[in-house]
Amino acid sequence: MNISFKKLGPGLLFAGAAIGVSHLVQSTRAGADFGYGLIWALLLVHIFKYPFFQFAPRYALATGESLLDGYKKMGKGVLFAYFILTFTTMFTIQTTVTIVTAGIASTLFGNLISTEIWAVIILSICALILIKGKYSFLDQIMKVIVITLTISTLIAVVLALNSNPHALSFKQILPENTLEISFLIAFMGWMPAPLDVSVWQSLWALEKRKVNNTYNVKSSLFDFNVGYLATIIIGLGFMALGALVMFQSGSTFSDKAGEFSNQLISMYTKSLGNWAYLIIGIAAFTTMFSTTLTTLDASPRTMAKTTELLFGHSSKRNYLLWISILIAGTVSIYFFLGSEMGLLIKVATIISFLTAPFYAIINYKLISSKHTPVEWRPSLKIHVLSWLGILFLIGFSLWYLTTL
Repeated sequence: MNISFKKLGPGLLFAGAAIGVSHLVQSTRAGADFGYGLIWALLLVHIFKYPFFQFAPRYALATGESLLDGYKKMGKGVLFAYFILTFTTMFTIQTTVTIVTAGIASTLFGNLISTEIWAVIILSICALILIKGKYSFLDQIMKVIVITLTISTLIAVVLALNSNPHALSFKQILPENTLEISFLIAFMGWMPAPLDVSVWQSLWALEKRKVNNTYNVKSSLFDFNVGYLATIIIGLGFMALGALVMFQSGSTFSDKAGEFSNQLISMYTKSLGNWAYLIIGIAAFTTMFSTTLTTLDASPRTMAKTTELLFGHSSKRNYLLWISILIAGTVSIYFFLGSEMGLLIKVATIISFLTAPFYAIINYKLISSKHTPVEWRPSLKIHVLSWLGILFLIGFSLWYLTTL
C-alpha cells in the first residue's frame, strides 16, 4: 500500500495525546516498581482497547460525520451521558497533563519560575496556538515530535541495557494488595489513552479530510495503526527504562511534579551521559507540551460539538468558550492541588478505566449498526476482539471495585 507521509496525521495526533502521562509517568513507574512484570498488562490493554479506538477513524471517514453525530443517532441520552462524563473528567485530565509539563519546564529552567506560573504560561501559549494555528499546526508538529521521541527512547533503552549488570527477569506479576491493584487499574486506565480519545480521533479525521481530500478510510486506518504501534513501542521503552534504572535500586519516584521531572530526565542521562540532559529534557517537555496542546484542543472541540448537537448552539463560538472554561478550571485545580501530582494522576486514570466500558460498548454498537455502511462494519475477527475487550474492561473494573 503506497501511503504518502502527508496522509499521516490523526493517528500521530492520537499518539501525541497518548504518549504523555501514561508513558512518561505510568509506564516508567510500572518498570520502577514491578520491573518487567506488567508487560502483560501493557500488551493486553493495547490489544483489547484497539478496536474501540480504530472504530473512530473508520466511522468518521466512512460516514463523513463524527462519533458524536453517531451517538446522537443512537439517542440523545447517549450523547447527554457523554456530555456529563466529559464535563466531570476533562478538568482533571487537563490539570494532570499540565502539571507534568510544568514540572519538566521548571526543571529545565532551573526553578526560576514556580510550577504554578509555568502552568499558566503553558496553557496561555497552547490556547494562542490553537486559536491562531488550528488543526494544520497540530498535524505538522506531531509528526516530528512522535518520531523524535521514539528514536530517543529506543536509543536510551539500548544504552541502558548495555550498561546494566543485572540479569533480566521477565517473570510476570499479578498485583495482589489494594495498593498494587489500584496502580494496575490506573496504569491501564490511560494506556495507551482513555477511550474517550476515540471521539477526538473522529473529529481530527474529519479535519484532516478538509486539508487533504485524498484522506480516506483505508489511509486513515493505516495512519491510526502507525500511531498505535508507536504507543506500544514507546510504552515498552519507558517501562524498560524504569526497570533498568530504578527497579530494586531502593529509589522511588516522587509525587511532586518538579522532583519527578528531574528524576525522569536523570534516567536518560544515566544511560546516555550528562551531555544528553538538555536534549532529553527538551524532548520530554515537547512530548508533554504536545499532550497538553492536544487535550486543550480536543476537550473544547468535543464539548462544542456536543452542545451544538444537543442544544443547537454554534460550535465555532462554543469552541472558544469551552477553551476558556477549561483553562479557568484547570488553573483553579492546579493552584489548590498542584503539589498532589500523584493523587491527581491516580484519580484521573482510575476514572478513565472505570468509564472505559461505556465508550467501548457505544462505539461497538455504533460501528455495527445501520448507521455505518455495510462494507465498513467490523469483520468477524474484530467482532470477537470487541466482545473480549468489553469483557476485559468490565471484568477488571469489577475486580478493582471489589477490592475497595
